[in-house]
Amino acid sequence: MKMLIEILKSRNETLYYFGLICLLTALICLVCAKIFPVQVLGTNALYKPFKFLLSSTIFVWTMAWFSGYLTPSPALNWYSWGMVVLLSIENIYILLQVSRGLTSHFNTSTPFHQFMWGIMGAAAVGISLWTALIGSAFFTRSFPALPDHYVWGIRLGLLIFVVFSMQGLLMGARMAHSVGGADGSDGLPVVNWSKTYGDLRIAHFLGMHALQLLPLIAHYLIRQTKGIILVGILYFLMTSFVLIQALIGKSVTSMFR
Repeated sequence: MKMLIEILKSRNETLYYFGLICLLTALICLVCAKIFPVQVLGTNALYKPFKFLLSSTIFVWTMAWFSGYLTPSPALNWYSWGMVVLLSIENIYILLQVSRGLTSHFNTSTPFHQFMWGIMGAAAVGISLWTALIGSAFFTRSFPALPDHYVWGIRLGLLIFVVFSMQGLLMGARMAHSVGGADGSDGLPVVNWSKTYGDLRIAHFLGMHALQLLPLIAHYLIRQTKGIILVGILYFLMTSFVLIQALIGKSVTSMFR
């Protein structure tokens, strides 16, 4: 583990330290959730920043790892600091709203909240498109030192990540993540995915974490190019199916009945 951390730090020090800050803050939120039961929309409000901060850690550390395969450049440095700024905007605002006992997403109740909702949306789109731009290097360059199946795991992970991170625009357009009922219904522990209605957050989560899952599968399990391409296609179809189920109002639990 110590060696892994050292390698990660050497690949992208900026994203490494930012991910560490996000991780420590997420753990603080998790501890505080047990001490301060602040409720927003029927669930402990501190679970939300915990999830977003943990997700931020996983994302920036993944991109820090991938950036080690790319040639150091001003563009890569700008990307790293851009992710720090854009993710900080989202996470700090979520923490601010939690401290006030208010929602951050879909909240346009005042001019300030309208402005911040727009800023959050712009930050999320910026993260997706900027990652697509940096990630395009994995499609335009050769990586002779890396196994072909692993490169394809990264490529497919990036593609699916971008598609389903942009799916967040669908939730923004609806001003809700639930389909068939109001947000705040009975949900699964911690993640709070609705057990009653369709929930667009599930496909969003699955698609975004293809960025980690597919390269790991390619590296440890499916060490064959055609095999990982097939897995990537199946993963995309599965996540799309989950999205369609949500759009027609079916909850995640209804899929297992």
